[in-house]
Amino acid sequence: MRWMKNRPLRTLIAALLFSAIATAQFKRVPLQPPAQPNPQLYRADANAVQDIRRALAAAGKQHKNVLLDFGGNWCIDCHILENAFHQPRIEPLLNDNYIVVHVDVGKYDKNLDLAKKYHVDLQKGVPSLAVVDALGKVLYGTSDFERAHLMSEDDVIQFLDKWRPVTSGNPSPGKSFHK
Repeated sequence: MRWMKNRPLRTLIAALLFSAIATAQFKRVPLQPPAQPNPQLYRADANAVQDIRRALAAAGKQHKNVLLDFGGNWCIDCHILENAFHQPRIEPLLNDNYIVVHVDVGKYDKNLDLAKKYHVDLQKGVPSLAVVDALGKVLYGTSDFERAHLMSEDDVIQFLDKWRPVTSGNPSPGKSFHK
């Protein structure tokens, strides 16, 4: 009979415990650094103009956008973002909708003209991204990723989903860049 009196309390405790477990399961976990950073992620010998030109040509044929990733091998947040690009929830979205070009900024002394052309403000830090359609039109330029270590997979997915190209299966991408 005593257990009947405590039934509301037991129900409340069970509900709180279930809620705590469910909340912990969906906690925003920050992006993680790779086990081994790629020392050639941003190739110093790359010709960024040619790489972008090739990416734009491929993007037109594959109905994708181009994602320009401005950064440097010395930047841990650049490696964290790159590691995120290879996570199971992100990689298919990235590969299906984008061609990625890593643009080396050196010690903020390389490819500055390209950053300006693609509306990327390097003064805020790297990695900085630009989304460009297959015709070379800048859809979005951002330095929002310079603190990738504070971001979650959901943040990256939301960004990639917003700027993916217009297709029959994706009728509502983000709006184009306006200055």
